[in-house]
Amino acid sequence: MALTGRAALLAAIGTIPIGIWEPSWTGILAVNAPLALVCACDAALAAPVRRLGLTRSGDTSVRLGETADVTLSVTNPSGRPLRARLRDAWPPSSWEAGTEVAASRHRLTVPPGERRRLTTRLRPTRRGDRHADRVTIRSYGPLGLFSRQGSHKVPWTVRVLPPFTSRKHLPSKLARLRELDGRTSVLTRGEGTEFDSLREYVPGDDTRSIDWRATARHSTVAVRTWRPERDRHILLVLDTGRTSAGRVGDAPRLDASLDAALLLAALASRAGDRVDLLAYDRRVRALVQGRAAGDVLPSLVAAMATLEPELVETDARGLTATALRTARRRSLIVLLTTLDAAPVEEGLLPVLSRLTQRHTVLVASVADPHVARMAGARGNADAVYEAAAAAHAQAERRRTAEQLMRHGVTVVDATPDDLPPALADAYLALKAAGRL
Repeated sequence: MALTGRAALLAAIGTIPIGIWEPSWTGILAVNAPLALVCACDAALAAPVRRLGLTRSGDTSVRLGETADVTLSVTNPSGRPLRARLRDAWPPSSWEAGTEVAASRHRLTVPPGERRRLTTRLRPTRRGDRHADRVTIRSYGPLGLFSRQGSHKVPWTVRVLPPFTSRKHLPSKLARLRELDGRTSVLTRGEGTEFDSLREYVPGDDTRSIDWRATARHSTVAVRTWRPERDRHILLVLDTGRTSAGRVGDAPRLDASLDAALLLAALASRAGDRVDLLAYDRRVRALVQGRAAGDVLPSLVAAMATLEPELVETDARGLTATALRTARRRSLIVLLTTLDAAPVEEGLLPVLSRLTQRHTVLVASVADPHVARMAGARGNADAVYEAAAAAHAQAERRRTAEQLMRHGVTVVDATPDDLPPALADAYLALKAAGRL
């Protein structure tokens, strides 16, 4: 049976199984010839893909959690209009899960000899550099039956910076710093070594601060006030070894350490202290030295952006030696590392005295809030076992912290949200006590 009309057309393009009928080859050829001609014309009228000109512009950096817009300019030098679908490919971590298709695919029409711009909006989910991959374009003819497809390399890099969520704590810490500096109406006695002024004694003042010569010249007891030392040296040491890869919530421990380090750096630079950064596991991963106060934070953020935990055991001796070479004068060394018993007892403790005999050392560690929740769990046998395991882990961390403190080390152990302000408070306490 020969097919005619719509059935013949559908059979000719393969949407109806040929075996259902016994088609006439003459009929099929009669239908296919005009169809092939139409398709050939449609393909011929599609704008060529290889000759298109593509350039990029837009954002080159963005904080984690924010959006970056990258603009792609498409120039059509041919004499045919470009009707196309375009995919601007980036690594999967450039978007939140499930949003890649909508964000990376575009439709565009470019008349002959003209240029059009389209924007790809990125929302990265990880720190580091995100490099643009290929731009794939599918150019259609006027009927949309046939298309031409090709890819272009259009390089572009967006650096994803740490989010610095602890920035919200900076105003309150700066207020405390101004109070220590004597710049507010509430004058407090800092324990520094830089003499500031005299004031009248009030109950509760340290009697050692009484200036007896000034008191002899006046009818009231005078006490000295002190301004905390300035131009101290702070060395932030980030342990990027395997323990920094452990996840606390949705992020590795290293990310919480970076956030705490940024808050401390911002505060210390405002206090007039010099801040350097060292990231180390078995070799130096990042080193920032000698930056001016206004350039410290941008330099640290740029250096931290590409840091990733390395799945190797940290070389404590190498870390100590590198820190001593970096901090040649007396400094506050802030070591952001783990309080797990094995790495501290086998790695850090044997070499700790080399640091403490020349410098003030502060160890800051990220605690897992899930462990605290487990410790308080009750209600069934599983919960009780979990609580016992959590209590044991907490006791081990306390013993490790006590070992460090016996060596004269200040220890800060807090959850990711609490670590930045706790570390800033420890710095201010050391500054007020004149230990920097």
